[in-house]
Amino acid sequence: MIYKAWFQCALGCDERHDLNEIVYECSKCGGLLEVEHDIDALRTKSPVYWRQLFDQRYMRTGWPYGSSVWGKKEMVCPNVENENVVSMFEGGGNLFWADRLGREIGVEDLWVKQCGNSHTGSFKDLGMTVLVSMVKQMISEGKCIPAVACASTGDTSAALAAYGAAAGIRTIVFLPRDKVSAAQLVQPMANGALVVSLETDFDGCMRIVREICLRENIYLANSMNSLRVEGQKTISLELAQQFDWEMPDWIVIPGGNLGNVSALGKGLQEMEEIGLINQLPRIAVAQSANANPLYRSYLQNFDRFEPIPAQRTLASAIQIGDPVSAQKAIRVLKTFNGVVEQATEDELANASAMADRTGLFCCPHTGVAFAALFKLLDRGVIQRKDRVVVISTAHGLKFTEFKIAYHEDRLRDLGVEPRHANRPLELPPKYDLVRDRVFQALLM
Repeated sequence: MIYKAWFQCALGCDERHDLNEIVYECSKCGGLLEVEHDIDALRTKSPVYWRQLFDQRYMRTGWPYGSSVWGKKEMVCPNVENENVVSMFEGGGNLFWADRLGREIGVEDLWVKQCGNSHTGSFKDLGMTVLVSMVKQMISEGKCIPAVACASTGDTSAALAAYGAAAGIRTIVFLPRDKVSAAQLVQPMANGALVVSLETDFDGCMRIVREICLRENIYLANSMNSLRVEGQKTISLELAQQFDWEMPDWIVIPGGNLGNVSALGKGLQEMEEIGLINQLPRIAVAQSANANPLYRSYLQNFDRFEPIPAQRTLASAIQIGDPVSAQKAIRVLKTFNGVVEQATEDELANASAMADRTGLFCCPHTGVAFAALFKLLDRGVIQRKDRVVVISTAHGLKFTEFKIAYHEDRLRDLGVEPRHANRPLELPPKYDLVRDRVFQALLM
């Protein structure tokens, strides 16, 4: 069986393009394109066949199927030949049973999908393996692509630089100056990307990268390129695998540019169409209160969506006021009876610290998701007996400045009162004093 995929207008126009065309928007309506699959061809095999095939490949060594993305190649990107796949064995992130945190907040079955346990430390690897592989495929077919570029608040640039370096493809990353962590900045530098630091925010970087890609035939790697979505949607397929092909009641996911929300919904819908799952979860999108255009639209029943100037937030990767995938995300939320919640700086910082005290090590964006979960539980939107999965989007080690500043109580200018701060005991090396202070601390 030959499986096919192509670009098609996300808003319903009949325009189609091959995946090896350099195109991102519909020429008829200007809407974003998305990857469509030949669902009828996939349905020629039974759900049992696909489940068994995906489970047999999962985290094994047969190239390229050991990757949890490429293990679902037929549903992700069948157009790439195996020799052109650029993979770091991505996916397979731990599904952490947050039993202690669940007991503390009053939910009986809480899980955290740790997508930051990956090659570059974020879920962006899942989409970048597909995009860079497709670029390598196009180059092998004779297309002239001088470089691949992205605007980024950190994680996208790290993933693009790493996968580009592995493929031998030049990469350019546009970053907002002084708005990414040192760990995020050094990753593309180390991998040899051309790093361009602009005196603007993410939205300003996005405007520049779109123009340079349009004019100079540089390939665009941001999430408006729906090849990224195909890799990121495997989060939903992997969740189904890890739960023995059953879905939770709720998935809580942080939202910035909103490509991850779109991807999550797309994967769930395609699994249902093929028969891999027979129930759909509800989706909750969590936004920072300082960058919350989707939340504002949700309060108006999505009757309209208006970009806003994003304000400074500790959750820097979602400090986005004009998300390119907004309409796709709204469509997903309507389909899944979804909700949107926001978190203040104080709420996200303390939620992250509270989760850390139970064995996690959360990035601030995951803190936004936890803070939203706490609010939804308090209001009874999410019930105590629901199975809930929180999507953790990046590794906490990328945000050590945030962690240190929290525990040293240096975030007051953002309204953060650190209720879980934990400072080292600094003592002289005297046994009696050390013993007394240690036991005093243990009794607190």
